[in-house]
Amino acid sequence: MPLSIILHLIANFFAGAFFCNSIPHLSCGLRGEPFPSPFARPMGVGLSSPLVNFLWGFLNLVTALALLCISHIQISLNTGLILFLLAFFLLGIYLSWRFGKVRGN
Repeated sequence: MPLSIILHLIANFFAGAFFCNSIPHLSCGLRGEPFPSPFARPMGVGLSSPLVNFLWGFLNLVTALALLCISHIQISLNTGLILFLLAFFLLGIYLSWRFGKVRGN
């Protein structure tokens, strides 16, 4: 498999991860709720302000879209889409488990 195809598949995977990570930060920021972020103390456990979460979520969303533009993903059942959804699914499971523990649910 040529290196360019491998790089596109890696971009698809990370686009899914960044897109998934943008959702909780954007939603909490837009709802005005604090939420853990990498900028909180302690990192990933303490709460960050809604503004910080919105900005972090927006940066994740822009990064995901940039990776999708680079990777030329097609919305059809192909390897790129499967990797995108796999990263979204795996990060979603991890984040729901992690922040469920942090928030005491």
